[in-house]
Formats: sequence, C-alpha cells, structure tokens
Amino acid sequence: MPDSAARPARLLVVDDNKVNRLLLTRSLDLQGHRAAAVENGRLALEALRRERYDLLLLDIEMPEMDGFAVLEELASDPDLRDLPVIVTSSLEGVENVVRCIELGAEDYLPKPVNPVLLKARLTASLEKKRLRDELKELVRRFATPEVAQELEASGFSLGGKRVEATVMFSDIRGFTPLVESQPPEETIDLLNSYYTLMFDAITSHDGIVNQMIGDGLMAIFGAPVAMADHAGAAVRAAREMIELVEMFNAEREAEGKPTIAIGIGIATGEVVAGYAGTSERATYTCIGDTVNLAARLEAHTKAAQRSILMDAATRAELDAGVAAEPLGPVLFKGKSVEVEVYAVK
Repeated sequence: MPDSAARPARLLVVDDNKVNRLLLTRSLDLQGHRAAAVENGRLALEALRRERYDLLLLDIEMPEMDGFAVLEELASDPDLRDLPVIVTSSLEGVENVVRCIELGAEDYLPKPVNPVLLKARLTASLEKKRLRDELKELVRRFATPEVAQELEASGFSLGGKRVEATVMFSDIRGFTPLVESQPPEETIDLLNSYYTLMFDAITSHDGIVNQMIGDGLMAIFGAPVAMADHAGAAVRAAREMIELVEMFNAEREAEGKPTIAIGIGIATGEVVAGYAGTSERATYTCIGDTVNLAARLEAHTKAAQRSILMDAATRAELDAGVAAEPLGPVLFKGKSVEVEVYAVK
C-alpha cells in the first residue's frame, strides 16, 4: 500500500438515505479517514466550497440536486474540478455508469458497496490525487502564479496567440567588470538580492518575469492574464525598481560594497504569447517586434544616460500627468524606421 493511502483523508459522503450515510461514514472512519456527510447535492456543494475535502463519495438519485448535477457543477468549477469523486449508487444501466465517468467521476461502485472494494478504490483515487497535487505544486514552484493558473485552466499546448501587452527588459549596467572584481559567491548573493527586489516590484504591479539571463530579465504585463492598463503598470513597476535599487545601494555603500545601476526598456504593442519549446521542455514567453524594441530600448539607456526608456506606444497609453522627456527619434538596429523615444522621469 502506498504511504499516501495510510494517511487519513478528509472525505465527504453525499447520500439521501440516512442509514447509508451512517454506515458508509462508519466504514470510512474505521479505515482511519475523517468523514462528514450531507443528504443532497446542494448541501454537498456548499460544504465543498466552505471546507477542503480530499475525496467525494456521491450518490446519484437525490432530491433538490442529484449526483449528475453535482458532477456537472464540479466540472465547471476551477477550484473543484480536480476533486476525486467515487459514485456509490443503486442506479442500474451501463449508460448511467458511462455518464458518470464522462462527467469526471473516478469510479462507480454499485450499492450495497463492498467494503473491501471501496477501500481499494479509495486507495487508488487518493494516490492519484496526491500525484496531481504534487504536479500542481511543481508547476507553481517553477512557474509564475499566472502561468500556473493558465495551465490549469486551458492545459498545455505549444504555440501562442496574439495579444496587446507591454514588454520590459532590464539589466545591471557594467555587470561584467563587477563580476571580475569580486568572488563568485558575492556575485551570486548580489544577484539573488537583486532578483528578490525586482521580482517584488514587477509582480506587485501584476507583471510576470518570464526570462532571467545573467543579470538581465524580461517581464510581460498583460499576458497570460489580460490587463486594461498594462503600459501604466509596467512604468509604475519600473519606477519602483529604480527606487528599490537606490535603497539597496544605500545598504551596499554602508557595507563598503560597490553599488549597481540598472537600465530598463519598455515597449507596448502586439505580441504572440504562449509556450515555446518542445513537448518535453517549454517556457511561457512572447515574441514579436514589441519584444525586440523593448530590448533595444534597454540597451539604449546607456547611450541616452537615462534609467527608463519607453516607446511612443507606451507613452500614448499613460495618463497625461505622467512625466516623460521626449528624446527624439532613434534608428535602432534591425528597424527600418526611426522610433520616438521617451525617458520616464
């Protein structure tokens, strides 16, 4: 028996027959689980949305809301659709069994329920749930919450869709000489501190960091979750990033360590956002001219001697009260026409 099966689970029994509820609950308690019981589907859904359960044992023929309706509700609820369900019913006919399975039930046990068979089905269903929970935790750990939600909602498939978004690139200026001047342990510590600050600024404004390369990062505002004010959010995040770096530098100066400076490029427009890679390994990213322009703007911060640069499309999306300095047109590498560049004050 897998270790997970030995752990007590929180189970909910749904049956309109009081005798069935009491006997089934007693059987589950004897197996070491903690079982609660309700008499119809409506009460079951209320309980599931109020408390956390590991598995549902569901009758089909019940007043107010039958088992089929419960299964349909569970399938349409993102928070409950992965809950394992074992149907326990006296309803005959293979078509009813098939309908339950098609609606998402893990298994179908006819009444009277054989306790040995029930225990085996519980063990298998709870082990599947444990594995699904571990997979979700891995996704949440190695992807942003937004990407994790996108995966849970629509599943994984390579490819992308066209969306309006704002892209940000940022890196540390003069990073290579800094690396050469200090032990690698100090560089790693610096990067970890730097990314902690940058991630907080970006995610607090609903952006997602989807790439980290050395001292550089790329962030997206407006994908995978659409945003009404993605350009404004990106600019606010950039300003906060600069403020955090200034505070970080004050601490480094007090410790006698070299300070850092960052450059940020922001561009707004249509991108293709989605999963790129292979079926074995992929990452959520976005591509397009807007992405390239944001990278060019970030690189241009050194020549312009400004911390934050943005394109005209980003400037047009901002409130009139946002201070911006026009720097004139710039012909970037790979572009056939000049780009109007603005510095964020």
